[in-house]
Amino acid sequence: MKITGFLLSIILLYIASSCKHVVEYDCTGVTPTYTQNIKPILDVCCARSDCHAGNGESFDLSTYEGASSASTKKSFMGSIQHKPFYEKMPRNADRLTDSQIHLLSCWIANGSPQ
Repeated sequence: MKITGFLLSIILLYIASSCKHVVEYDCTGVTPTYTQNIKPILDVCCARSDCHAGNGESFDLSTYEGASSASTKKSFMGSIQHKPFYEKMPRNADRLTDSQIHLLSCWIANGSPQ
């Protein structure tokens, strides 16, 4: 099967655009903290007993230390944003809202304050 130059260009464009793992958010004036803003999101959406609650099988998102450590991994925001080539999180649930993802992104951009 022969791939035309146009089709190959489309495929390469898709691959190149999907490599960017984090969507950029404007964090001007947005300084979320773990305790006030992030923990409630993670507790409801991620740190459930069958997922990221410190059961030793995956990232522990039930504590500040665990969440802060996990947030340094490329897969953290890639998975939350449902980017191609990342496992979509939360698993078997709806994607987080844009405002939740925005808060998480700004929390990381601001150094993951407690």
